[in-house]
Amino acid sequence: MVGIIIEAIITGILTGGVYALMASGLTLVFGVMDIINIGQGALVILGAYLSYVLEQQLHIDLFLGLLITMPCLFLLGMLIEWFFIRPIRRDRTMLSILVTFGIALIIEGILNLLFSADYIQLHAWYVTASFRIASFYLSYIYVFGFLLAVLLLGALYLLLYRTRFGRSMRAAMENRTAAELIGIDVERVSMITFGIGISLAAAGGMAFGATNTFNAGSAYDLISRLLAIIIFGGMGSLTGALAASVGMLVIEDVTAVTWSPVWANTVFFLLLVLILVLRPQGLFGRREGRKQ
Repeated sequence: MVGIIIEAIITGILTGGVYALMASGLTLVFGVMDIINIGQGALVILGAYLSYVLEQQLHIDLFLGLLITMPCLFLLGMLIEWFFIRPIRRDRTMLSILVTFGIALIIEGILNLLFSADYIQLHAWYVTASFRIASFYLSYIYVFGFLLAVLLLGALYLLLYRTRFGRSMRAAMENRTAAELIGIDVERVSMITFGIGISLAAAGGMAFGATNTFNAGSAYDLISRLLAIIIFGGMGSLTGALAASVGMLVIEDVTAVTWSPVWANTVFFLLLVLILVLRPQGLFGRREGRKQ
């Protein structure tokens, strides 16, 4: 039993890194723009389908395919911000939910039209291959997915804290109005930030599609989990998204092997309810709202 629990913990940590990658784009966009992107789940699935097309039709490796899918979704994200998000001037947080939900429905409809509702999974040698650690086996894709998450989240950290653009992003996260007053082009920062958030969805979608079967409808379960993660960690907190992703996935996996797989998903959301009761702002969130 001890070996099974250790395996569940390791798998939870590795899977949590991938979820942190997907959730980081969601919490980054909220932090800078006060936008709750309900369409993030659908965009993750879109990234998975793009990786599937590149792998099936052009025989491009899943990780090499990110050199194509991430820039494509980055551009798509900027277009979405320009045409659908920027025109929202009042009640941005609430109206963004409706707008991005509509975008998610459009993406889901297009994917169902092109690929049908059948479940698929991405394939590569490292998806099915595994290696032995002590008394259990670990799939290569979980390790590679975690390393991808570490690489991209590390690059995001350097962007935020080691570049001039990153300082502009953090200024907009602290106080949008004050950032505008000191000459920061907040509209430009918002457009690029939204593009970055969506490009991270492409990477997360590839890792998700390699470790799970999926179809267009998978976006609903995925966005509910991502929202739970960023609420648990604190809206707008990248550190909170990482901690919540790893913590919640470890608890879910341990619950699945020690109690019941049926209860594992329930425990995931029971944790959310508990943290909202005890600490409504989340683990790393601030009690007061952001000043505008």
